Amino acid sequence: MGVVIINFKAYKEGFGKRALELAKIAEDVASRCDEYIGIAVSFLDLPVIAREVNIDVYAQHVDAVGFGSHTGRINAEMIAEYGAKGSLINHSERRLKLADIEYNVAKLRELGLTSVVCTNNVPTTAAAAALNPDFVAVEPPELIGSGIPVSKAEPEVVENSVKAAKNVNREVRVLCGAGITTHEDYVKALELGAEGVLLASGVVKAKDQKRALEELVGLS
Repeated sequence: MGVVIINFKAYKEGFGKRALELAKIAEDVASRCDEYIGIAVSFLDLPVIAREVNIDVYAQHVDAVGFGSHTGRINAEMIAEYGAKGSLINHSERRLKLADIEYNVAKLRELGLTSVVCTNNVPTTAAAAALNPDFVAVEPPELIGSGIPVSKAEPEVVENSVKAAKNVNREVRVLCGAGITTHEDYVKALELGAEGVLLASGVVKAKDQKRALEELVGLS
């Protein structure tokens, strides 16, 4: 079973009522395929969506703080309270210091939540794997949202990232991100050794979101 995590980002098509609609589409498709499908949604949408669907809902980011004088911050305990499965960490659009990544991975693990650490190349993938997250997701920033899949444009990044991560931590699972759109992209990522994909615009900004996700997992 492969892994598909859809990041709704801050796209208009993945916020508010439309986010809930897309979450229910993902739930429906998940019930009809053999793949694991999870979604990463806005903090504002997370409590509602986590209550309304029976697939795993992730936060898109978590701050490396506990409770206290941290105005505007969201910590791991908060997302746990509202039913999150876990969180993305260090996405290319929300980079963190190494110490903060380490803190978040450890805190999520302590709370029984899943950590998905995003990386941009082979060395950072190896470094992230050493922190013992559940997943590392390699995404060269120049390909994010480009429609050009990393599995084709830079296949060696995926292949070498998988090897580097497993050499450091045999338990970590590697996802492939950036430009993933089609079933062919997904299959190629798996062939290169990834255990799944992290994607966003290929589904969220598709004219027909349901068809796009069905096609991605091979249902159409």
